[in-house]
Amino acid sequence: MNLSDAQKEAIAGWVAEGSKISDIQSRINETFELSLTYMDVRFLIDDLDLVIKDQPKPIDSDLRNTPAQPPEPEIAKDSVEGEMMSKSPVDGEGVSVSLHRIYKPGSVASGDVVFSDGQQADWSLDQIGRLSLNPATKGYQPDETNLQNFQKKLSVLLQNQDY
Repeated sequence: MNLSDAQKEAIAGWVAEGSKISDIQSRINETFELSLTYMDVRFLIDDLDLVIKDQPKPIDSDLRNTPAQPPEPEIAKDSVEGEMMSKSPVDGEGVSVSLHRIYKPGSVASGDVVFSDGQQADWSLDQIGRLSLNPATKGYQPDETNLQNFQKKLSVLLQNQDY
């Protein structure tokens, strides 16, 4: 593409102003009546040895609108495997869920659960989102209420860990 020196200077000025690539693309189309793809504009900026400035993120200085930080998870020792895990900050309704620090092979997350009847189980979540539950007592099946509470608490725990 052949651009005049004036056009190159105009583009350099837009980059210096902090315009985003999509804005520069629109301005080239409006000002010079040239239709360029986003990638063409990226290559043009690179060819002109220009650097796009990072856009600063707006900061909300009003602390009243800032959501409260979630509490830090408690640290406990897993007596079975000796690995560190994070306890769920939500322990009501008789179900306690914890997250292993070192996940089981083949899982994106794993941990332990203690149901309201005192029964324990290991849980794991694989790469495609399948949840598996392996009870410590062979043949144990938690009731529907325990399963629902487990799923709710697991969801909260994983969200607090940025999953």
